[in-house]
Amino acid sequence: MCCLPSVILVMFGLASVSSAAALSDTLYWGTGSYWWFRPTMLGLASLFVIIGLVMFFRNRGICTLDDVKRQRRKVVNTSLLVIGIAYLMYLLFNYVILTEIGILLGLEWESSRVWNK
Repeated sequence: MCCLPSVILVMFGLASVSSAAALSDTLYWGTGSYWWFRPTMLGLASLFVIIGLVMFFRNRGICTLDDVKRQRRKVVNTSLLVIGIAYLMYLLFNYVILTEIGILLGLEWESSRVWNK
């Protein structure tokens, strides 16, 4: 999600293409004092997935650890499915959708297309 801020800034006309490209490089590679950005985004995304799973299972009546033990297969299968879908959506959004939007806005990201490599 390091490219999202630069795409949004260009979309709303708040930044030029060159400054947005520099910002996305800085956030993606963690240069300078931005080493914390990617781990923070990864931690927040993981936290939101975990909170979503807890809320989902509590709404389904699985509230205690005994309930989790009784319905272990359902909890494990659902959790693995959600984590897998979240990871695939991250890959699709970050490496396909954001890249194409950035290219349409004029960012020089043609070399970062997955199918060009």
